[in-house]
Amino acid sequence: MSTSLDHGPSRSPQPPLRQLLAELRGPAVAPRPLDARALAALAANPGCRRRALLDGAGVDKAALASKLGSPAPFGQSQFAIVRGNSFEAKVKADGGRELLRLLGVEDPGAVSVPDLAASGPQGRAARTALALREATAAGGWSLLDHPMLVLEVAGSPVYLEPDAVLVHPDGRWTVVEIKSFPMIDGAADAAKVGAAARQAAVYVLALERTAAVTEGAEVAHTVLLVCPRDFSNVPTASRVDVRKQRAVTRRQLARLTRIEEIADALPEGTGFDVTERSAAELAEAVECVPHAYAPECLAACELAFHCRARAREAGAVETLGRSVRGELGGLTTVGAVLAAARGEEGDPGDPAVAALRRARALRDEALAGTGAAACR
Repeated sequence: MSTSLDHGPSRSPQPPLRQLLAELRGPAVAPRPLDARALAALAANPGCRRRALLDGAGVDKAALASKLGSPAPFGQSQFAIVRGNSFEAKVKADGGRELLRLLGVEDPGAVSVPDLAASGPQGRAARTALALREATAAGGWSLLDHPMLVLEVAGSPVYLEPDAVLVHPDGRWTVVEIKSFPMIDGAADAAKVGAAARQAAVYVLALERTAAVTEGAEVAHTVLLVCPRDFSNVPTASRVDVRKQRAVTRRQLARLTRIEEIADALPEGTGFDVTERSAAELAEAVECVPHAYAPECLAACELAFHCRARAREAGAVETLGRSVRGELGGLTTVGAVLAAARGEEGDPGDPAVAALRRARALRDEALAGTGAAACR
């Protein structure tokens, strides 16, 4: 689909971004709204042009994956949802005093918990912004329970709902992320903490928009991660610095504003309308957009199984993980790696090729020794 400007008499002008995204998604299909998890997943794999385009256009990737025959099951069990809600209520008990105790504030005095109810996400976002300004001006502790934040992505507002935001007496705003995975001996699973940090970084970016027009306000770049301690339901907390995740997310969101550049490389008529197009047409359209599959995608993207299958068909080394891909340098397929290890291809001066041949020699030596021992 070409979107380049052409001032000739036979060509129509470039459509605006919103119209372009509607054409890709299908004019009769409502856009699937982005949320913090989706934006965080984009930041986790910034090189994936396929996800950037589909998310920017609001395509329902779950429906698309099902139509392609590679559905990816996502979602929590009902038991996990109930347990998570119960734990969150415990954390926010006593008007936020339990949460403040996790920060080390034993006697916070009066804690304000403003009412954030309003009509629709736009109304709730406006009410949240007003509550943040009022709490900052008041100069005390305030707990905003499930505030509604807004962030502009690809020219459209995205409404985000963190678990909580704490307003400190000095005007600092702290994002609170409440998760149900445990902290065992003071440490939690690194991958889960990383995902939580990326999600919180999205909220930090959204808060900064409001803080920029609020006198005396400052958004903390350390978020409060609250989890169950060990195997109990007792909450414990850890401060997580999200400056790196914030910077990565900001760059990725800036890339989303240039979706036209990705769409410009698509063949004329390419679209992702899951209600009108056949599976074959959708598969062809998806393959027109480069992807950057990695095993981590399986936990974050609805199209992961489809992309994995295509990567395996191509023998791409990305299926083995990003770290392996980084070690192999210019060897981009499993076939090329095996050929280099056998001495059939590759430059012997390449460190990756030399390491592969050394590894093969050691393997052959070990197997020969095992065979000799078995014969004795």
